[in-house]
Amino acid sequence: MRLFAAVWPPDDVLDHLDLALGAVRRMLPGDGTGPVRWSARETWHLTCAFYGEVADGSVPELAAALAEAAAGREPYSLRLRGAGLFSRRTLWVGAGGDTAAQQALARVAINAGKVIGVRPDARPRERAHLTIGRTRVPERRSGRAGGPARGVGLERGVGLERGAGLGDEADDERGRRVSGPRRGHERGSRGAERGVVPAGRGSGLAPHGGPAFVAEPPSDPESLVGALAVYEGPQWRVDALRLVASRPGQGRGGGPLYEVVDEFGLGGA
Repeated sequence: MRLFAAVWPPDDVLDHLDLALGAVRRMLPGDGTGPVRWSARETWHLTCAFYGEVADGSVPELAAALAEAAAGREPYSLRLRGAGLFSRRTLWVGAGGDTAAQQALARVAINAGKVIGVRPDARPRERAHLTIGRTRVPERRSGRAGGPARGVGLERGVGLERGAGLGDEADDERGRRVSGPRRGHERGSRGAERGVVPAGRGSGLAPHGGPAFVAEPPSDPESLVGALAVYEGPQWRVDALRLVASRPGQGRGGGPLYEVVDEFGLGGA
């Protein structure tokens, strides 16, 4: 079976994000999907390690290794915040709080896979994120050179990301951080052009029916990132790691179907 390890935010955290995304989607033209194929809410998670295909007979050994790894980590706090785009393809919401603890959990989850000899997960897990959608790929313009597109990301207006390709539904980041924020936060400084009020967080609804921090309805993936760059959700206590099976194409809207195989409490809980 196809397996990965992840942190799953609780319902109240997902409710908050769902409401924020709903407000943004209501500003989009047509059926409200705009330039994005939105991920089903039940797939929202923060990947710690992706194992790929694992033989049924190896699952108990992997579960035991994850249980031991989780027991050695203490619970910590996270919140969803900011947004970005990897390779102009995958739209995500980031995480704030004790991100060092999240990175440490990812490392031990990756190491647990080595116990059963699965292919090493070489994707960097330095930026915890939750995938909320994928952009619709436009037809290539004639005469335009091919090759991978560059990605951008904004998190509360403090930096840019460069994406370098994605994995499957467990994703996740292969991007590398640009060293330090760019001078003048070039992309963020043009926020008003992208549909974002440059100053601070907003609350309530603007005249166009969307979040107050959005000056104009977003019209492309980058303006969606701008609209969500100032998002900040409620804090929650991460106290468990899940081992999850993925069944591509069997979920809602043709997306993946995720089934929890086991759950392991942090700190031996």
